[in-house]
Formats: sequence, structure tokens, C-alpha cells
Amino acid sequence: MAAAAGGGAWRTYKRLLRYALPYWKLFLFSSLTMAVYGGTDTLFAALMKPMLDDSFVARDPEAIRMVPVMLIGLFLLRGLVGFASSYGMSWIGRKVIESLRREMFDKLLVLPVSYFDRVAGGELVSRLIYNVEQVAQASTNAVTILIRDTFTVAFLLAWMFYLSGWLALMFLVIGPVMAALIRYVSRRFRRISERIQGSMGDVTRVAEEVIAGQRVIKAFGGQEYERERFEQINAKNRRLQMKMVATSAASVPVVQFMGAATLALVIYLATQQSLQENISAGDFVSFITAMLLLMPPLKRLTSVNASLQSGIAAAGSIFELLDAESERDTGSRRLERAQGRINYEGVTFRYPDTPAPVLEDLSFEVAPGETVAIVGRSGSGKSTLVNLLPRFYDPQGGRILLDGHDLRDYWLADLRAQISVVGQEVVLFNDTVAANIAYGRPDADHAAIRRAAELANALEFIEALPQGFDTHVGEQGGLLSGGQRQRLAIARALLKDAPILILDEA
Repeated sequence: MAAAAGGGAWRTYKRLLRYALPYWKLFLFSSLTMAVYGGTDTLFAALMKPMLDDSFVARDPEAIRMVPVMLIGLFLLRGLVGFASSYGMSWIGRKVIESLRREMFDKLLVLPVSYFDRVAGGELVSRLIYNVEQVAQASTNAVTILIRDTFTVAFLLAWMFYLSGWLALMFLVIGPVMAALIRYVSRRFRRISERIQGSMGDVTRVAEEVIAGQRVIKAFGGQEYERERFEQINAKNRRLQMKMVATSAASVPVVQFMGAATLALVIYLATQQSLQENISAGDFVSFITAMLLLMPPLKRLTSVNASLQSGIAAAGSIFELLDAESERDTGSRRLERAQGRINYEGVTFRYPDTPAPVLEDLSFEVAPGETVAIVGRSGSGKSTLVNLLPRFYDPQGGRILLDGHDLRDYWLADLRAQISVVGQEVVLFNDTVAANIAYGRPDADHAAIRRAAELANALEFIEALPQGFDTHVGEQGGLLSGGQRQRLAIARALLKDAPILILDEA
């Protein structure tokens, strides 16, 4: 199980890194500057040897002059390569995020309606906004720390072995213990991160429902119920976040304690008589400096697992969305403009996880130009019936014909171009009145928009608005009344001028 999970995490991370491949030259340059940055710590530790042995002990005039100059040059170099590496990696990271968000948004546009029936909108929004930012931590900050600090640790260890292999080995005794701790912390971070991201989706979902349904909540006195529901989800999210904080906070001092214990052991061994003959004062101070400089990168390498594992878990949820099956478009028949003859032949449809079909062996015909009213009790399948026509769903039995051909034979775009729909729930976008009426018809001129509004009996109230057709309607048309929103939706359907017009309780 653990091995499989680890392999899955590695596959996810490799897939994520592929998004950075187009920028491999900048990545290589940033990696080289990070290597130089990692070497500056070792150079600083190395300067301690001539500073002590040559400047303070031997009083060499050349060393006294050169060591300060070398220190200034060293930190100037460190600043330059540090800026170059951080900026380069951040640029790559934001490009990766831009690409992921673009792919996710494009995917949302081609997913079937049934997918949105299964997955809450709040969860999808959370993936698009929150999870993608978690990926930024894994693809930039974490990678920067991993590369730069790995070079730093490698160079410092090499210098320590150069000074004294025995003391360096003593320092490395605790390495396997630290590695085991890091592996344990990594697994725990990943598990908690996956639960946190699911919890964030719940928080977003409930908040969106409350905002969208605030009129119903007020009308039915549901404030206390919604408050309790949100409090439970919010408290769960807080508990998960605190588990993450506790794991991160506990791992850092443990690693620091083990490092301090190693430092104490090395100092003790270095002061023993058997070693004093082989190590000068400058060697010893340089060795201790290298050890102390090892602590921060080791600490960061331990702590980076929090953001790294969060990013991997977030990337997994993003790739799950990207890998979801898109809406099937298997048709090959083109359709310029339909006559409008519709035949339902033995149509049967059942929603997933429902025992009984909503529609069963339904057959009827609608002639071109004919107006048909479908009546029935609530829940009898009227909306399902009309949702089958633009192929938002496909029937499990029977078939639906348009002008004598199965709907599945047509290209989806051509089929849906023949149909205008005004649904039970009117959807308006946070734009102007004119833009909402002309949605899907960007080439429509003002005269056509005005004519559609007039046919929908919307012209009178539109002209009474502050900016007329240029008035913004607000989110979901919140600045308009329910009747006004519906008339705008009808105007939009009329402007499309499709052969088939569906009014679902509109």
C-alpha cells in the first residue's frame, strides 16, 4: 500500500514536471545559479580557515587584506545568483499554473452535464483556485529548496570530509534516523493534505450554496441550520489544518535536536588529544562553521515536505479532473438549419443510482412549425424530456430523431445550434443587458438585440434602466427581478433564431 502510494505520488509529480519542460533552458539556468548559490555557503566556511590560520595566527599581511575583499565579493555573488534563481523558478511556476488553469477551464467547458450532477460546483472551484496554488508551492518553492539546499548540503559535506573524514562520518551517523523521520512525515503530510483539500471543497460548496440561495434561506428561516452546517465543516477544516501544523512543528525541533546532539558529539571528539594533532584551529572553526551552516538547509529540506506533499495531493485532484471523460461527440453528419421534425421512438431514460426510469418507452412526434405543450406533475420527467433533445443526456433505450436522423449522427455543435433553450433556472452573466441577450451571437448588432428584447416584452423595462442596454445586471442577474431575468433569457433565445425553441416552465 505505502509503496503504491509512493509510486503514485512520484508519477503525479513527474506528470506535473512535464508542464515545465517547455522552459527547460530557464530551468537549467536557474538550477545552475542555485548550484552556485549552494556553493557560497561552503566558500564562506572555507574562508574561516585562512582567516584564522593566516590572518590571526600567522599574521600574514596578504591574507589580512584579501579575506575581507573575498567576503564582500562572496556575498555580492550570493545575492545576484539568489535573485536570478528565485525569479527564474517563480516565472516557471506561474507559467505552469497558467497552463494548468487554462487546461482545467477548457476541460470544464467540454465535460458532460452528468459530471456536474456528480461533482459539486464548490469542489470544482476549489480545485481551480486553491489546489492550483498548492501546486505552485510544489512546482516552484519546494523545487527551489530541494535543488538549492541539496547543493548546499552536498558542498558542505564535501568540505567537511576534506577537512576531517572521521569527524564528518561522526556527523553522518544520525543521517539514517533523520531520513526515516522525513519519510514518515512525508506520508503523513500527503494524507492530511488530501483531506484538507476535500474539506476546502466542502467549505467552498456550502458558501456558494448559501450565497446563491440566500433568498430561500431567509424566506424559510434556514439561517441557524446553515450556520450549524458551515460551523461543522469549518471546524473540521480547522482540525485538519492543525494536524498539518502539529506534524510540521513537531518534525522541525526533532531534526534540530538530532543535529545539535551531533554537533556536541563532534565538538567533544575534536577536542580529544588523538585528533588535536591533525586539525588546526582554522580547520576546526571551518568545520564547525560548515556544520552550523548545514542546519538551516537540513531544516528546510525537512519542512519542505509539507508544501511538496500538499502540492502532489493537489496535483492529483487536478489531474483527476483533466483525465475525466469529455462529452462524447461521435456524430459525423453536418446540419446547417433543421426543418424541425422531431421523433421520440421508444425512449427510456434512467438517472444513475435511481431504481426506476424517469422516462420509459416514450414515443411522440412534433412536426416542423408545430407548438407542443408537455404537461405533467412535478418530477414526471418534463425537464428530462427536453434535456435529451440537445443531448445533455443520452437515452438508455430507444432513439430521438431530428429530420429523420438519430441525434447521435449529428455533430454536437451543429445539433445544439438548432435549439434555443430557456430553462427553469435562468442563467445570466455578470455583464450588460445587451451582452446577455447577445450571448453566443457576438456578431449581433444593436438593432437585432433591440428587436429580440421587444419580442420578449423586455424593451420597456430595459429602457427604464439607468444605462439601458449597457446596464450591468450583476452576478446571476441579481440587480433584476425574477420576471425581468426570465424575459432577458427569452430575448436571448429569440435572438439565436434557432428552428427549435424550448421553454421549460418559462
